[in-house]
Amino acid sequence: MIRVDHAGEFGAVRIYDGQIAVLGRDGRYGTDLLHMRAQEREHHARFSELLTDRNVRPTILLPLWHAAGFALGVTTALMSPEAAMACTEAVEDTVVQHYDDQLASLGANEPDLSAIVQRIRDEELEHRDQAVEAGSHHAPGHAFLYGAIRLGCRIAIAISKRI
Repeated sequence: MIRVDHAGEFGAVRIYDGQIAVLGRDGRYGTDLLHMRAQEREHHARFSELLTDRNVRPTILLPLWHAAGFALGVTTALMSPEAAMACTEAVEDTVVQHYDDQLASLGANEPDLSAIVQRIRDEELEHRDQAVEAGSHHAPGHAFLYGAIRLGCRIAIAISKRI
């Protein structure tokens, strides 16, 4: 569980890195992207600590997620700012569902870990809502883009669980 969360938060940082590289640090989108990336960096750092504390090895696919995340961020930002927001919406919807599943699995067995996952899930919900408010639904081909990115996220989660 922690390996997957660590990998996902790492990928999220890289997506925002790519989007910021194209859309910039200022303006309508830059400020939001910088804020979301800062939170993703904190999430990644927290899961990095948990990897060490619980003696969990990270996925060996981090170099792939490094490149794929950045490429996804750049590609969607080049399509349009709204497509970048659609990317955020799709990723965060998938992550929220993933964290909800984890919280159901954890139940009362791991109260400290549940509290961490709950807090991070709530911040991911905020990111999704910011993306929608910023116009994600106005992205060209929103339904296709949203569905393709969600599918890619689900595949990345499944792979990171095993490798």
